[in-house]
Amino acid sequence: MKPQVALLMGSDSDFPRLEGCVKQLRELEIPFTARVMSAHRTPATVVDFVTKAKDEGVRVILCAAGGAAHLAGVVSAHTNLPVIGIPMDNAPLGGLDALLATVQMPGGIPVATVATGGGGPQNAAILAARIIALSDDALAARLDAMVVAMAEKVAKKDAKLQKML
Repeated sequence: MKPQVALLMGSDSDFPRLEGCVKQLRELEIPFTARVMSAHRTPATVVDFVTKAKDEGVRVILCAAGGAAHLAGVVSAHTNLPVIGIPMDNAPLGGLDALLATVQMPGGIPVATVATGGGGPQNAAILAARIIALSDDALAARLDAMVVAMAEKVAKKDAKLQKML
């Protein structure tokens, strides 16, 4: 099946911190591709990939980058597909630089942005799933089941706490 989500990362060193995103896409059964592309070092490759993505079946593009974090903005400038930025929490600024670079897009170049670190990569996958689920009832059902499972997990933890008290 053709990938519906493209996960682009500025460096292969970002991949270990993106495993929550990959895991969530797999759990929701969303076909995806993952690529290392740099807005600064391989700009022609980025533009070539992005301009062909829609024809290849991609419906949402996730862009993970740290530091100057221009990847999501460059991608958004070359497509009308939804773009979700994942600011990587790299040293020395702990991701603040990437967060600001990702959210400060000029008018007409939208990039949705999730949190640095922690649940950010997972939330990017879930946001992409919600976008795709607008026209995919089976995926919408899987998302609904995921929400129910999360609520049940919290209820079990609360029940355990109540027994301890």
